[in-house]
Amino acid sequence: MKNFRYLVLGALAATALPFLGLVVGAQAQLGPLGRAPAEEGGPLMPPLEPGQAVQGREVYLSLGCVSCHTQQVRPAGQGRDIAGGLGARPSVARDYVLQPVVLLGDRRRGPDLANYGARIKDDDGVHRAILHRVEGRDQFAFLYSGAKHEVPSDRAIALAAYLRSLRQDYPSPEAPLK
Repeated sequence: MKNFRYLVLGALAATALPFLGLVVGAQAQLGPLGRAPAEEGGPLMPPLEPGQAVQGREVYLSLGCVSCHTQQVRPAGQGRDIAGGLGARPSVARDYVLQPVVLLGDRRRGPDLANYGARIKDDDGVHRAILHRVEGRDQFAFLYSGAKHEVPSDRAIALAAYLRSLRQDYPSPEAPLK
């Protein structure tokens, strides 16, 4: 019982010191990370989300879209994202620095959305993609009204604005465009 105090202190130190090292190390690496110019004298990147896109992010979360879609372009050795046209460069930590909740996703059943705003051509294309039939049924038809689901609700418009705002088509100091 005489050495019990030292045993408890040793166990506490063996647990706390590595944890502290992880927290301090991550803060040292990513803490000062912020927006940076894409090129000398260029605009700061990543761009700020427009107001309607912020509302669309909430719709995206409430519908559970993150369970089927990822938002990260994998490096060349970890997948065919760049070769498949999902992005012009791999995603880096700076791409997510402005997001209050990073929506990377945990599995990719649907297409990756990290660079969706750069790939989509018009608003109609975004709404067609939202209405895309999954497993033989219209998953998100409730976001639209009309006989052929042609009139988007406010939630569908906000979701489309969020999807259009997802762009990683700018150079980053950590990952230049290919």
